[in-house]
Amino acid sequence: MQTVRFARRLLQRADAKAIWKMGWNLGLGGANSVRLHRKRMKSGQFFPPFLYVSVINSCNLRCQGCWVDVAHERQEIDLPTMDRLINEAKEMGNRFFGLVGGEPFMHPQLLKIVENHPDCYFQIFTNGQFITADVAKEMRRLANVTPLISVEGNETVSDERRGRKGVYNKTLRGIQNCLDHKVPTGVCTSVAASNFDDLVNDAWLDKLIDMGVLYTWFHVYRPMGPDACEDLCLSREQQKKLREFVVTRRASKPIAIIDAYYDGEGKALCPAVTGISHHINPWGDIEPCPIVQFSKESIHQTGGRAGDDPRHLKDRFMESRFLKDFRDVAAASTRGCIVLERPDLLKEVVEAHSAEDSTARRTAMAELSAMTVRTSQYHPGDEVPEKSWAYRLAKKYLFADFGVYNGHDHTGKAAPYLLDRAEVDGAPVKPAAAEADLVQLTV
Repeated sequence: MQTVRFARRLLQRADAKAIWKMGWNLGLGGANSVRLHRKRMKSGQFFPPFLYVSVINSCNLRCQGCWVDVAHERQEIDLPTMDRLINEAKEMGNRFFGLVGGEPFMHPQLLKIVENHPDCYFQIFTNGQFITADVAKEMRRLANVTPLISVEGNETVSDERRGRKGVYNKTLRGIQNCLDHKVPTGVCTSVAASNFDDLVNDAWLDKLIDMGVLYTWFHVYRPMGPDACEDLCLSREQQKKLREFVVTRRASKPIAIIDAYYDGEGKALCPAVTGISHHINPWGDIEPCPIVQFSKESIHQTGGRAGDDPRHLKDRFMESRFLKDFRDVAAASTRGCIVLERPDLLKEVVEAHSAEDSTARRTAMAELSAMTVRTSQYHPGDEVPEKSWAYRLAKKYLFADFGVYNGHDHTGKAAPYLLDRAEVDGAPVKPAAAEADLVQLTV
């Protein structure tokens, strides 16, 4: 029933051309890219079907806990480089690209990137404040793009989290401009201790539905960067409550709710470990994911921080021993996030490959070394399977772990076990790489 109600809302709220592009480029194109990914995996080849590209580091806001060097000298990926990257990815079957920042709309040719590739679909992660009526009109014309606009709480909380005054109202104006022009629009939230009660509830979802928003995405706040703001982290109980909320509302509300960290059975997974996505930063460095800010490869053929490299994009990914070891070690240590649960093991991988700090501030290793063990999305024994048949079916074929965790016993290695043991012993958590008995690094 909710699937039918959502389909009706989609037809009413989105431009017909946008619906076609979403179905063809994202739906069928994205499904085919995952099929090709699964086929490659059988021969041990990994090329992510979905790439997330931070096209610029600059941003007009200063959010709490942001790990992007937004105040550093502006760095952006230019149009020719983006065109080459996208074209080489399309040769591998890719049709979906996430455009991230910083604030992507500060990139002077952002929508030109979208226009140059009408056979692809783009999701733009934005704070919405640069989306004027004219920008929204142009997105409607292009039709192969959806903005995912972040809202971090009510007016007071948003201003505090974002480090500016009037953020909430400016963002709502950007959302409304998109809705007025029938652009398929999503709203995301980095769920933290400060906004949990405000946004993880029916009233918030109902407001989005009434506005005309078609989908939402609840990210979980992660304590990363030079100012990690650990007091914003969710407790284990809140993490479980959020998962239950998302699964239940998927089956009862006519709005799509995205997540990237669970399969259809409710088992945790990491998209970087499954190889379904990796990240490219504004300097062109290829990273496992946005919060693993270390790299050995670059998308640039000349002048990149990794040196000159004439290889095709596929070879940079498939021949990367650093990315392979990251996936192997992470898969063996937890079904959750290795950055949060086992920073010690991630540090070993980085050091074994002499991976370069890919930040502008050059403090990523110190930040990683200072991290303590904490839980992520992995809660063994508390799995919450999908209640919606549509989500369950989609995840079975398009967003599963693809077998990467098969044969691994995470007991005694993942954060839930380590923290529970520490609680019983009354001693602080001191994970040792030796106790994990993971994999042989390929350096």
